[in-house]
Amino acid sequence: MYLLGYDIGSSSVKAALIETQTGRIAASAFYPKQEMPITAPKAGWAEQAPEMWWENLRLATADIMKQTGAKGDDVEAIGISYQMHGLVVVDKEGKPLRPSIIWCDSRAVPYGERAMEKLGREYCLGHLLNSPGNFTASKLAWVRENEPEIFDKIYRFMLPGDYIAMRLTGEMTTTLSGLSEGMLWDFKQNSIANELIDFYGINPTTPCDRVNTFGWQGQVRADVAQKLGLRAGTPVTYRAGDQPNNAFSLGVMNPGEVAATAGTSGVVYGVTDRIDYDPKSRVNTFAHVNHYPEEPHLGILLCINGTGCLNSWMHHNVCPNLSYNDMNELAAQAPIGSDGLVVLPFGNGAERMLENRDLGCSLHGLNFNIHNKAHLLRASQEGIAFAMAYGMEVMTTMGMELTKIRAGRANLFLSPLFRQALAGTTGATIELCDTDGAAGAARGAGIGAGIYQNAEEALSTLRIVDTFEPQDTEAYRKAYEIWKKELKRS
Repeated sequence: MYLLGYDIGSSSVKAALIETQTGRIAASAFYPKQEMPITAPKAGWAEQAPEMWWENLRLATADIMKQTGAKGDDVEAIGISYQMHGLVVVDKEGKPLRPSIIWCDSRAVPYGERAMEKLGREYCLGHLLNSPGNFTASKLAWVRENEPEIFDKIYRFMLPGDYIAMRLTGEMTTTLSGLSEGMLWDFKQNSIANELIDFYGINPTTPCDRVNTFGWQGQVRADVAQKLGLRAGTPVTYRAGDQPNNAFSLGVMNPGEVAATAGTSGVVYGVTDRIDYDPKSRVNTFAHVNHYPEEPHLGILLCINGTGCLNSWMHHNVCPNLSYNDMNELAAQAPIGSDGLVVLPFGNGAERMLENRDLGCSLHGLNFNIHNKAHLLRASQEGIAFAMAYGMEVMTTMGMELTKIRAGRANLFLSPLFRQALAGTTGATIELCDTDGAAGAARGAGIGAGIYQNAEEALSTLRIVDTFEPQDTEAYRKAYEIWKKELKRS
């Protein structure tokens, strides 16, 4: 028997089958094989068609079922992980009224700033734990003002994972953690954030009904089951944003534990039991997967938009004939600090860490007589590591101890140079685990379905496959100080 997990990213849709008894990943697949397109009708915009996510989910499902020879009756429960902060608006039939405005779209920044000013910092930070910023509620406010003909047709608005759950089950629902990431949850009142909803002119009936993160969220419809090769009635029993889910996947559930990812965006995510916030909202606080009002567990999230994006850009535009592994080997030929070449990796929209400024990506200290491709590649990866370290300094002011970081063995964490730069700059030990978001979602489904009693049982087979201790810390700290000076100048 199996548990099925989906991870709806902005680059691809992943699916995984976990053997229920052993916890072993029996099969995994992702589609498309090239990155999913992100359309940008204007500078700073980023949109994707929800139907594209669904079609790639169908392809990934067919692939893993074929790999294992599994039948629909073999799947006991389904879990969903998804790209956070996106906006999907649908009519009464559940059809999207426009493309999804996804996480890295920065058009709603002025709306969040206006809400912060009018509602006041005391309300926004004390109740939402964040500035309304560029999150889902602010994106909906943009639609209301700029596309009123679409806004008037909205029956429900939802996050990307809510949309996938709706396609599977026909039910339009969301979770507390989902409401939290959209700036729609009031932590003081333990209810929908009605003041922000009223300020934005949002109909209070348009948010989806709430279900538990772990537990019954609906069952696969017969027509959908036939198309996906699943059993009609298979329960959907887990849903979480990609970063809370990644932390869960890595066993990061308790105060003081820290997870990281470096895919399209770079994220450091630490768990705390303190209902707290950064006064400048440079890092954000959301409900973790195991948050309950009577037993708070919150995730402090640092996000840098342009990490994997920068590495991918370098691949396509600077080294199109090299593999990523070859790029890493070439980058390692340059010394720590890249002989003074600095890259600020902020070319994917406004950065919350920089108080929603959009600096763009830039090079500093380029010397035509010294620097070559190796320096450029190394400075890019170091710039990403330095940006993460910079944000982690903010997290430490909120009481986080960042002495150990867990990550999946994927994306930039496959690069020895990146791992060394992050460990050497922060002084943190890095532990790599053999898991991913889709596998984590499958294990979450096992908890929600009652197959596993708790997270400890669900994650009992999680393995740490590599550990990296900080090295060359003095050299990295010197390079980091140079990087910070260039950031300050910018």
